[in-house]
Amino acid sequence: MSSQPPSPMSAGLRCVCPRCGDGALFTNWWSLDLAPKCAACGLDYAFSDSGDGPAVFAIMLLGFLMLGAALILEFKAGPPWWVHAIWAPVTLVFALGMLRPMKAALIALQFRGRQ
Repeated sequence: MSSQPPSPMSAGLRCVCPRCGDGALFTNWWSLDLAPKCAACGLDYAFSDSGDGPAVFAIMLLGFLMLGAALILEFKAGPPWWVHAIWAPVTLVFALGMLRPMKAALIALQFRGRQ
């Protein structure tokens, strides 16, 4: 266990324990289910409740980025309408990829805030 806890953003991006920075936060690499406790330091994750926060942040951030990109593409290149069909799957992939790190970051912020 390291002497200093990792920053909430570092722990969130790596999806690791907010106290030690070593143990995995989730049960496996594709799941959003939390492990019961840290395998490295024994921190019980029962305190954590990220709620709908990760989804809200992903929607807000991706809505801004994807809408901006779609508008830039439309006004700069003026492609046919069917070209814009790519935005739905791209947004879905990015949203699913962002949920784990955002949930881990919110849990790390909760841990840091309750200390």
